[in-house]
Amino acid sequence: MNRLPTLLALLIAISALGACGTKPLVTYSADTPPLALVPASLAGVQDKRGRFREIYCAVLQARKRDIPDYRPCEDALTRVGTEPAGTGRRVDLGSSKRRLVAAVVPGIGYECFASWLQPPGTVAKHLQRSGYDMALIKVDALSSSTHNAREIRDAIMAMPGGAGAPRLVLIGYSKGAPDILEAIVAYPEIRRRVAAVVSAAGAIGGSALANDAKQYQADMLQLFPGATCGPGDGGGVNSLRPATRRAWLAANPLPRELPYYSVVTFPQPGYVSSILARSYTKLARIDSRNDSQVIFYDQVIPGSTLAGYINADHWALAVPIARTHPIIGSMLVTRNAYPREALVEAILRFVEEDLAGSS
Repeated sequence: MNRLPTLLALLIAISALGACGTKPLVTYSADTPPLALVPASLAGVQDKRGRFREIYCAVLQARKRDIPDYRPCEDALTRVGTEPAGTGRRVDLGSSKRRLVAAVVPGIGYECFASWLQPPGTVAKHLQRSGYDMALIKVDALSSSTHNAREIRDAIMAMPGGAGAPRLVLIGYSKGAPDILEAIVAYPEIRRRVAAVVSAAGAIGGSALANDAKQYQADMLQLFPGATCGPGDGGGVNSLRPATRRAWLAANPLPRELPYYSVVTFPQPGYVSSILARSYTKLARIDSRNDSQVIFYDQVIPGSTLAGYINADHWALAVPIARTHPIIGSMLVTRNAYPREALVEAILRFVEEDLAGSS
């Protein structure tokens, strides 16, 4: 039986998670910590976009014949406001001296559709050619950040410790970013093994789409062909609500001994896949500068280093649907192509250089 119509219907339903409804995205409530929307510099954020652009542009130029979905650098990044000038320093594209490992924590639902997605594994292979490595930290697809923090802790403690400086760069995509932050705060024993923390389109401040969403909608992901995920503790959607995330941030200062970095998705007009148009439009009722799931300022870790704004929607950054399912890509996930291999290499090179400069 051809399951394509069922898959299309399921994808459309899931893409609309939180995209329906007419009530305000942020309802009236006095149950909130005091908030202020201020320039990033006033939130302790260091803006190093100029140097990241130099590194990413060098990687893209050097790898353009070897990577899929190549884009010129000016098309791969979005210029927002006044971007700092680059340093002019040479970009070292040799083998990593520190041999950093990108330990990726995926977003909500990933375990449910990973076997259907059949990710090609090209990012890990690409990184290994430059002396880096990559590992996926498995967390419950539909559970809360608090539950998943424990799984992150256990996964890290099960890894070989090794001698010398820590090599793990924890990269949290979407909900994976708050999962990581909760692990870093709750389990201090893992900090000595971590070199840095990166938010990649992370839902640091949550997503207003989750205010309308219900957990049963996320539970639909269990219907994907080959899904092995269970319902978990049922707290996945609540962990993405802005009130939940902001209350957690207010009550849990991040440990100062670790460096934090933010990579933000900020798609230019026309760079959002058609399947994500409804959620983008709904979130645009608050701010049109969103990636279809998260507003750009809600992706930044307080006190972090801002690396760059990526010209991609939320799925294009990390979920290569169009590569493994070209028919769905051509029909629905129409702006899914992005040079992820070069991006992750650039992130690791940027982090490695920044760590060396601060040591």
